[in-house]
Amino acid sequence: MIPILSWRNIWRSPTRSGVVIAAVALGIWAALSLSGFMTGIMKSYVRSAIENSIGHLQIHAPEFTEEYELKHYLPNVTKVERQLDSLPQLDAYSTRTVTNGMASSSKGARGVMIKGVVPQKEAAVSAIEDKLTEGEFFPEMRGNGVLIGAELADKLNLKLRSKLVLTFQDLNREITAAAFRVVGIFDTGNTAFDGGTVFVERTDLNRLILPQQTGDHPPALAHEVAILLKDVQAVESVDTALAAALPELEVKTYREVSPDLELYESQIQNISLIYLVVIMLALVFGIINTMLMAVLERIKELGMLMAIGMNKLKVFTMILLEAIMLGLVSAPIGLLLGYFTIQYLGEYGVDLSAYSGGLADYGIDQVIYFEVNPNVYWEMAIGVFVTAVLAAIYPALKAIRLKPVEALQHV
Repeated sequence: MIPILSWRNIWRSPTRSGVVIAAVALGIWAALSLSGFMTGIMKSYVRSAIENSIGHLQIHAPEFTEEYELKHYLPNVTKVERQLDSLPQLDAYSTRTVTNGMASSSKGARGVMIKGVVPQKEAAVSAIEDKLTEGEFFPEMRGNGVLIGAELADKLNLKLRSKLVLTFQDLNREITAAAFRVVGIFDTGNTAFDGGTVFVERTDLNRLILPQQTGDHPPALAHEVAILLKDVQAVESVDTALAAALPELEVKTYREVSPDLELYESQIQNISLIYLVVIMLALVFGIINTMLMAVLERIKELGMLMAIGMNKLKVFTMILLEAIMLGLVSAPIGLLLGYFTIQYLGEYGVDLSAYSGGLADYGIDQVIYFEVNPNVYWEMAIGVFVTAVLAAIYPALKAIRLKPVEALQHV
């Protein structure tokens, strides 16, 4: 009887109830959309970092990442490669020689990180080949070829086939300089990366780094192995397995290599909760206002119900159910609106190319694809229920404090 009475009471004022239902539904839609947008931005940043350079895991000599000194190279590259080849979770890996140096042209010079790579292996791990806007990914040629970012090309006024001089130290800490020919220009959308990283063939870089008078250094000199897995969920297990198999080396996940990626990933769930709490707090006042108006308009009616025997618990339950039913009607509408918005924008994305300059500074793609963890939908549904219950408490307490005699005389 009480649920039926509560349902009918809602629709005694369809306009007011409709406004509350629309407000709650739009609040849920807004919370889901904002959550999907922020999740899309964060995952875009993480994905860009993984695809462009970091990979899912990296292997270095223990002290290499502290100062990136050439002397801290991998002692046995062949052993590392054999271990990786035996991993069933492996998708691809790239063995790199890495050093810091100076890139110079007739227009100026800039500090860069020079990465010597094996073209076929690097193409399987990173997205640099797909990010080329001009040129080719290490075509067959005589002489030294180099891939540079669009930002560096702009700063140093470089074009395809322009000459670029790279200056760095060899293993004996002697200054070495060599001329390279620009064979490709890439644009990852990350201004810092495009302006501070160049790629050359590993054989070319090793030939310049290894002192000719020493033959005890491995010809397959390498400082870094970037690993791409078939499934990102396997990162932790593979990290543990490689650390056990290669105890003399340092194995790091992409979260350890770049701590800001871990921060972004950890905040994805928190962002959804923040939007949920903020919007639900706004909605709770709307529901309180609606339910309070409904109580004040029905003082005489509530007094009559209590006078004929309805106890305070039933009156309290009736008001509570009215608020809950408003939430139960509005929640599915808001969730469906949010779901279809996330699905559509998750496939087609939102083009923010008008703000691409600012986004590129943070390594974020121009097109943001919305994404929401499925658990967020349950959180929204539970949040609406809790909000409706909390919002109904004060109006319900107001109703049960009425005195039947005074309520019946209310005009």
